[in-house]
Formats: sequence, C-alpha cells, structure tokens
Amino acid sequence: MAYILITDDDTEVLGTIRRALNREGHEVELAESAAQAWVKIQNRRPDLLILDIMMPSKDGLQFCQELRVDSRYRTMPILFLSAKWQTDDVVSGLDAGGDDYLTKPFELNELNARVRALLRRMQADQGTPENLIVGNIRLNTQSFQVSLPHIENVQLTSTEFSLLARLMEAPGKAHSVHNLLDSVWNYPRGTGDPDLVRAHIRNLRAKIEPDPSNPSYILTIHGVGYMIQS
Repeated sequence: MAYILITDDDTEVLGTIRRALNREGHEVELAESAAQAWVKIQNRRPDLLILDIMMPSKDGLQFCQELRVDSRYRTMPILFLSAKWQTDDVVSGLDAGGDDYLTKPFELNELNARVRALLRRMQADQGTPENLIVGNIRLNTQSFQVSLPHIENVQLTSTEFSLLARLMEAPGKAHSVHNLLDSVWNYPRGTGDPDLVRAHIRNLRAKIEPDPSNPSYILTIHGVGYMIQS
C-alpha cells in the first residue's frame, strides 16, 4: 500500500481517481490546488504525486519545477494528468520533472497500471548496490546523485536515475526505446510513448554531458536506441 496525493481542480476527477486507488489498497489524499498540495506534502511526503497541469493560480508544470528544486522532493515520483495531449505538451511535462504523463480522458485500468509501474520501480531502485560505476561515471543509488570528472553530486529525478542505472548495468550494450520503456517504466512490450525515453535522455544529457549537443557518455545508436560508453 502506498500513500498517494492527487492534485486536480476538478472534484469529479479527484473522486473518481480516489475511489479507483482506494480499491487498489492505497491511502489517498486530495488537493484542489498547488497551494493545498504544498501544505499536505510538507506534512507528509507522498510515495507518489498525481498532478494535473491546468489549474488556477499555479499550474502543475510550475509546481513540479518548484518541487524538483527542493532536495526533499527531487526523487518523489510524479505522474502528470492533463487534457493537453500533443507531443510538445508531453515533452513539456517531462522536462518540468514529471516521471510519466497520462492524457485525459483515461481508462482507470491504464491509470492503475501507471501507478503500479512507478511504485514498483521505486521499490526496485532501493535494492541496487550503493554505487554503480562505469568508466568516469559514478552513480550513487542511495542519493540518486551522479558524479563525473567535470561535475560532482548532480541530483537526478527518480526516472532519470532509473534510466541511467539501466544503461550503466549493461555498458556497451545498445538498448532500444521499447526495451527501455519495458525495463525502466515497466510498460508491456509495444506500449508506452517513445517520447518518454527521448525526453529523459535529453534531460540526462543536459545534466551530465560536457556538451549535450555532442554527447560522449550517453550515445545514440542510430536505428537501435541508446548506450552508455563503456
């Protein structure tokens, strides 16, 4: 059972999601604005935050960015819900620090699957060795921080950490986008949005590469996917 905070200004959506997650055995708290959510998060850190994007006063993208600046919440899983469905909208949500993105209207079975996948991944991450090392890359699996010769202790989000860890577990091996959706996001084969992978790869490169436009650590293998240089 997980403690999940849902933030949405639509009370009908809040009630529907709450009932669905309660049936899954989760403890659920509700907030109708970013301000309400912030108070609840400070009182108790959720195992997962489900966050609408279009809300009054402060939208979900801005709120997510503010959470990611705070060291207490940089690794907290965040699932965006939004009626904005175009690729640029999805990428904006991921760039803001979201771990996953689900468009409205959605099937409750799909929501439950996304929630289970995010929670399973967090549990799996906790069982890895304290450090993963490939060449000059050192990834701390307790703090979700990465260090290289030109940077030290750069904080990753939970999804950035899981993605980098997956690549580092098999250095020199090319991983397809669909393989990463399967192994990092726990999506069944052939499902999931490839933009999830592309956006998080871009964000990882921005954090760890000396020149993100000419990466030397996370390589693109054309026609295949991505690889960590061994």
